[in-house]
Amino acid sequence: MEQAKESENLRSHSLKWGVMIAAGLLLLGWLLNTPDGLLGKADAIGYAVCHRIELRSFHLGDRQLPLCARCSGMYLGAVLGLVYFSLKGPRRSEMPPKRLWPALALLVAAFGVDGLNSYLHLFPGFTGLYEPQNWSRLLTGTGMGLAVIAVLYPAFTQTVWQTLDKRPVLDGYRSLGVLLLLALLLDLLVLTGNPMILYPLALISAAGVMVLLIMVYSMGWVMVFRLENRFSSLASFILPLTGGFGMAVLQIIVLDVLRYVFTGSWDGFHLG
Repeated sequence: MEQAKESENLRSHSLKWGVMIAAGLLLLGWLLNTPDGLLGKADAIGYAVCHRIELRSFHLGDRQLPLCARCSGMYLGAVLGLVYFSLKGPRRSEMPPKRLWPALALLVAAFGVDGLNSYLHLFPGFTGLYEPQNWSRLLTGTGMGLAVIAVLYPAFTQTVWQTLDKRPVLDGYRSLGVLLLLALLLDLLVLTGNPMILYPLALISAAGVMVLLIMVYSMGWVMVFRLENRFSSLASFILPLTGGFGMAVLQIIVLDVLRYVFTGSWDGFHLG
């Protein structure tokens, strides 16, 4: 009995180190083969998930941000929601109540309408519903990010943590209103175009891509190994978290390589 337990501990220890080494090697390989500098690495993350069309992006002076206006809004919104929910109640595990679903659906619908209208403007001669602007891409992207994290956060909590707070992540329209107000203030900061503001927000938006991927993939690790609701702290969750990080980096690498092979450049897609 004691020998079997010792053998199991050894396997667990070996798995932990194997996952950590694999994730570290993936990260090192990616760091060595992507553009230099913090913004360069952020560009490489954006390169894997965003078209990065220059005309549809905000700029730091003459430099394009790592993500387009819509994606910048979406990932900034997701990070804002994650911070908001974590401060409000880190183990809250229930989805938003049904009375909030129409409001969240409206955020998703606005994202879809603005995105479709913007996409159709790529075709010559199409007038569309209205002339798309980066500020509308930013606003609707942010709303989508809030809607995504409002679902992903409780799903993550329900999957991972041993002790749950059975309250919803959003209590009602008041808490949603506070979150929307914070999102609007965040978007106004982006729209100032101030380089001192845009620089950290650019890095945060790229980090948001990684955070969402890590959450999804670490949940996958938990479910694959049937470890649901086994974790009491972040320290105890380190193996699935590292595995999720490794899978997130691997996805970024694969998409970066495929796009680079296709385009031969780290630039965004060009119009015309």
